[in-house]
Amino acid sequence: FRLGISVRCRSSNMPQTSTKTQNVITLRGSTKIITEFFGYAINSILYQRAIYPPSCFTQFQAYGLPMQVTTDEGLKKYLGNVLNQLSEWIVNNLVQQLVLVVCSVETGEPLERWVFQVDADPESGKPGAQARKSEKEIQTEIQAVIRQITASVTFLPIFDEACTFDLLVYTNKDCNVPQAWEESDAKFLSNSSEVKLRSFSTKVHKVEASVSYRSGY
Repeated sequence: FRLGISVRCRSSNMPQTSTKTQNVITLRGSTKIITEFFGYAINSILYQRAIYPPSCFTQFQAYGLPMQVTTDEGLKKYLGNVLNQLSEWIVNNLVQQLVLVVCSVETGEPLERWVFQVDADPESGKPGAQARKSEKEIQTEIQAVIRQITASVTFLPIFDEACTFDLLVYTNKDCNVPQAWEESDAKFLSNSSEVKLRSFSTKVHKVEASVSYRSGY
């Protein structure tokens, strides 16, 4: 079931028990990590692929990396609404994929497709369950994904036309859908090549990333 929404335009003296608590990941805690990652990943793609001009972004530090975050009020509001809804669906284990599709403004044709597959652990993903993984380890894995998104400009085609983007969320069929969202086609690319990116795991959720682009563009 696809839903789419479019946009145009210790310290050493801390007790041992405190350190252990920091490594406990709950379903809600994992959801927060995943949602935050999606926010930075979307911003990074929009910046790196020049969907919005550089003047619409400012540098922000996250995951130990310099990140580009939009300053455009309309886009900030839009992404905030999307991420809030996405968080609600993730915590209820309703999300299968988040897909960002870059499309031609003139023709509407899909040119590039970024896919983030979300898989919840059968046991750790249950409400009330817990998993253990250090924040540092999770951050290191996320860093690797973000670095690949940043480096994507070295192998992805340069767009020679104005582009926009659509966000698609693959959900379970019993998902409660707000009126702002609507069922969408998959916006697959014809004659495309795919590049698998790194993945990361919170031990509650695993996110696998890939990007497809139209060959010969």
